[in-house]
Amino acid sequence: MNWDLRDARNNLSKLVRQAREQGPQTITLRGKPAAVVLALEDHDRLDGAKPSLAEYLLTGPAWDDDFVEEVNRRPETMIRPVEF
Repeated sequence: MNWDLRDARNNLSKLVRQAREQGPQTITLRGKPAAVVLALEDHDRLDGAKPSLAEYLLTGPAWDDDFVEEVNRRPETMIRPVEF
């Protein structure tokens, strides 16, 4: 359902109740969508759907044994010639 900002402000408890019972409620400002009110359960579901950056990076492809050996064989620091 769409709510004009003034109606949303004047009926906040009804707006929240409808968000919990009927789903997301859109608040409009001058006839254009400006905000959405969600039930906490909907917010948690959406917020939990994205992994953190660390979790995302750790879910990359597994390294095969040959690649692991190659990484371990390399020196800890890269030696590069100094250019003047």
